[in-house]
Amino acid sequence: MINLEEEIRNTNHSREKRNHFANLILRNPELLPQLIEICHQVDDEISCRASWGLEFLCKNNLEAILPHLDSFIKLLPLVHQDPAVRPVAKICEYLILAYYKKKSTEVRKHLIATHREKITEACFDWLISDQKVAPKAYSMTSLYLLGTEFDWVHPELKITLENNYHDGSAAYKARSRMILKKL
Repeated sequence: MINLEEEIRNTNHSREKRNHFANLILRNPELLPQLIEICHQVDDEISCRASWGLEFLCKNNLEAILPHLDSFIKLLPLVHQDPAVRPVAKICEYLILAYYKKKSTEVRKHLIATHREKITEACFDWLISDQKVAPKAYSMTSLYLLGTEFDWVHPELKITLENNYHDGSAAYKARSRMILKKL
């Protein structure tokens, strides 16, 4: 019997440990709902470690999360610790890229309009709140693609990027310029 919490607590940010953990979940997909549930423990450090593992899982096999999108989407407005926000924002970017750019049939079937709207809200929240540059960059990419479907997103994204440009880091400014050119 696998003790998922113990496995998570033994996971660190090293690629080797996250890969081991992702493979454990891939071999035991019945653990995925419990993993997402642990991600929901947003005030506990274990949620950060669980989020790292979930991100690595999604990087290796995005389709694994599709049956659990409702639970994942409910996590978006709750997550607040920096080490958890980054992987959750990255998973959103994976989903949005698969939906709009790769046009994955499976992702398009599961990532319904309500999910895309909630991802849009979360990305704007991460973009305008006090977050590190990585979740902001992932959010910019996601919002740009979401704006190809939702008319109001591109004008809001443009205003947000222009208003926050001068206060952003070099990396933030670089990604902003790239997105602003596309807009």
